[in-house]
Amino acid sequence: MPPTTSTPRPPEGDWLGTPYLRFSREGAFGVCTLDRPEARNAMTPAMYFGIRYAVRHVDADPDLAGLLITGTGDVFAPGGDMGGGDGSDDWLTFGSALGMDVTPFETLRQSVKPVVSAVNGLCQGGGLQIAMCSDMAVVSDRATFRVPELFRGIADTYYAQMLTRLIGPVRTRDLMFSGRVLNAQEAYEWGLVARVVPHDELLEQAREVLAQCCRTAPGARGLVKSSIDNYLGLFDRIGMQSSLSGPEIIEGFRAFKERRSPDWVHPDLRLDGRL
Repeated sequence: MPPTTSTPRPPEGDWLGTPYLRFSREGAFGVCTLDRPEARNAMTPAMYFGIRYAVRHVDADPDLAGLLITGTGDVFAPGGDMGGGDGSDDWLTFGSALGMDVTPFETLRQSVKPVVSAVNGLCQGGGLQIAMCSDMAVVSDRATFRVPELFRGIADTYYAQMLTRLIGPVRTRDLMFSGRVLNAQEAYEWGLVARVVPHDELLEQAREVLAQCCRTAPGARGLVKSSIDNYLGLFDRIGMQSSLSGPEIIEGFRAFKERRSPDWVHPDLRLDGRL
């Protein structure tokens, strides 16, 4: 159970350090559920770190064989919370938080035990990264996918590296430069996700996929995972870090908050509302 005191402290036990993540034990599996419906599961830095902690928590627990990650309602994860609701300027610090290595992507790629994402709905930004970096993504036929980072002024070189390896440069440019939305079937056909299943069967089938993964030999599986990770390669960390503190990300976040097109968009091409 979450602590009753408000004193900051590191996570312990099954508490992941934030009330917006629920960790439950379901037989051989740990289940991490993003549970912030009032913000459409928009992820705070603590939520990103909590998922990272959940992976290591399961890795170290002899009673658990694997980890399932899912969301509440019709949203898996829309990416980082850029504010836009309370009138404060706290959202301006989010880019700096991302630069402090709180994100779980590398940890997911390095996990010892299998991790399956059960994508129940909207999945974009950092949420799609979580799905792609999991060992497998099983998705609802209602799920949608998008990579909106360039509309926010973020030079996401992690996406550029991962997507080019997974789906090729032509489709990477399509996703990143147009910001188009993919439905579940398109994501499957492009190779972004492993399996598409009827929405009402999502958790059942995701658990079965996780069980199948957990039956493989852990040592041999780890070597195969290492080989795949080497293929996916490294991304330009320095370039992305520079982007996270540059003027475009500030304007991108401000435009998101103010529900308008950023100033870099030609006046004839600006749209009503957020891009």
